[in-house]
Amino acid sequence: MKHLRVAAAVLNTTPLDWDGNARRCLDAIAWARADGVRLLCLPEQCITGYGCEDAFHAQAVHETAARVLRDELLPATAGLCVTFGLPVLCRNGLYNCAAVACDGRLVGLTAKRFLAGDGIHYEPRWFKAWPTDQRSVVDWFGQPVPIGDLHYHMGGLRFGFEVCEDAWVANRPGAQLSRHGIDVILNPSASHFAFGKQQIRKQFVIEGSRAFGVTYVYANLCGNEAGRAIYDGGAIVASGGTLVAEGPRFAFNDGYVVAASCDVDRTRLDRARTVSFQPDQDDDDALLVSIPATFDLFEPRHRNCACSMARAEPVAPDAETQKLWDFARAVALGLFDYLRKSRAHGYALSLSGGADSAACAVLVRAMLQLAEQDLGTDGIRDRLGHVPALRACADIRAMMGVLLTTAYQATANSGAVTRTAAAAIARAVGARHHVWSVQPVLDQYQRIASRALGRPLGWQTDDIALQNIQARVRAPGIWMLANVENKLLLTTSNRSEAAVGYATMDGDTAGGLAPLAGIDKHYLRRWLRWLQKPDRPALPGLAPVPELRHINAQQPTAELRPPDQKQIDEDDLMPYDVLDCLEKAAIRDKQLPAEAWQTACDRFADREPRLLAFWVRRFYTLWCRNQWKRERYAPSFHLDDENLDPRSWCRFPILSAGYARELQELVNRVGMT
Repeated sequence: MKHLRVAAAVLNTTPLDWDGNARRCLDAIAWARADGVRLLCLPEQCITGYGCEDAFHAQAVHETAARVLRDELLPATAGLCVTFGLPVLCRNGLYNCAAVACDGRLVGLTAKRFLAGDGIHYEPRWFKAWPTDQRSVVDWFGQPVPIGDLHYHMGGLRFGFEVCEDAWVANRPGAQLSRHGIDVILNPSASHFAFGKQQIRKQFVIEGSRAFGVTYVYANLCGNEAGRAIYDGGAIVASGGTLVAEGPRFAFNDGYVVAASCDVDRTRLDRARTVSFQPDQDDDDALLVSIPATFDLFEPRHRNCACSMARAEPVAPDAETQKLWDFARAVALGLFDYLRKSRAHGYALSLSGGADSAACAVLVRAMLQLAEQDLGTDGIRDRLGHVPALRACADIRAMMGVLLTTAYQATANSGAVTRTAAAAIARAVGARHHVWSVQPVLDQYQRIASRALGRPLGWQTDDIALQNIQARVRAPGIWMLANVENKLLLTTSNRSEAAVGYATMDGDTAGGLAPLAGIDKHYLRRWLRWLQKPDRPALPGLAPVPELRHINAQQPTAELRPPDQKQIDEDDLMPYDVLDCLEKAAIRDKQLPAEAWQTACDRFADREPRLLAFWVRRFYTLWCRNQWKRERYAPSFHLDDENLDPRSWCRFPILSAGYARELQELVNRVGMT
């Protein structure tokens, strides 16, 4: 039997962080070497960082990546075969490549064949897709190096690549590689987090290893690499249709390596016994790169799987709980890396006593609780070493007092319920909390406007203006605290509010980061109720927050009208479960108003069809009217395929006819006035 020790690395890279990215690659190589690994796969674009965007067009980026590979990384590959990701220019086309380095020498560059050009990905803007079955040569500091749709042979082992998107398409390169007698397929990826996506990855890795008769090694990024996309790691090794090893997700450290020993003879025999397998017997394989064997790839005995990170991946009891866990873990990791990479000294938050701001506060606490699982308090202080005040903190509660500043900003329309709720949440998470009134500032603005208009302002004539000015007068005070304390201001708007513009520009949308803009209000309320419960399925490290009872007992309200008007968000808009349904229908599924109405009728059979049509008309009218607001929202985290961020997912014209004909057809159909 021939046992091969392979490994997949998970790295937390940062775009254009040459020193940091190189150090992480070297750490992964050292971990793999210590575990006897001979073939190591690093993630996609691990040298430059995946999220360089238009910086990929800069010649200096390609040149620097090549020098880092030559001068800093190649020497570390003595006695190993390691793959690195970097951009490579060939005949004036830029290609996303996996560079194969063996025993200190660059031996080939396999270029990605299928580019990710949908969703949050824009690879075709920067890279060219490499043509199938083509090979070329690039000049590598005076030496010719093969580039193209390549696979490799070394010391009796054949290996090739599916680079990230290559594995997600119907015509996977793995089928062709299998016919060439490949033993190992390496997949260097930059696959962003989305709910339920890890299960899909495992399926194509395991099924690929079975269908192609290979050992399949999947590497991925982890962390908030460039601002919006969160990568969850989860390295996978499968062999012959069996999951061999899987690494943890949402790691807070710089990376880890998952290693496994695989029986190459077994996968070869499994293929030989497969009736449908038809190998390519052409000895003149132009795509094959033969590498002189300078070390022994195979080991004399089988060894157990190993991971350089001690934490095991927690197992949720069901898919519903998994999503609740993953929302907390993804946003917490996103917040931690955003703080670390921006070098801000913490977060500031206008804590209103409502669900959205409370969710932001408990997510900042979750950030530290989950980070402590991986790093410990000393590790957190080290990773956030740019915040001097953390050095004196003995535990994460003390750290919260440094990293989160909150303020309850009252007006005459604010009530005791929200004031009490805000104070309770601030105490629960350990934030530094302030309470003040903005009513004097609000009164002054109203006097200015009244003098300019020559009349008093009133709720009957100026409802929206009077609501909006309350939200706007709250922004300067919390912005000032954020500036004085060198903190990032969190804006609390959720995805449901973004869909219908139920937010005040330069008011509650003020801030530099919108951690909730990727999740709908209906789900967010459910998550808060789950987090309150002490008897819920426990996510290691994330303690329940009983104080959320002050939030969950309320009906969501903007609290901008006088108390006697009893303002409720769902009265202003529609029930949040209906809003969630229409979001999915209109935005995710691209349904027109009549189709969305039928979807709502099917979903809510107990509700009157005319009322549903009324809400459909309201939704589409507000959606079309408020695209300009979505264009101005602070950066948010991508969580699923219902994202509304126009800069990374959902594009819509700022000016349009607003589905006027389609809405009129719906009105006529249901007999509305």
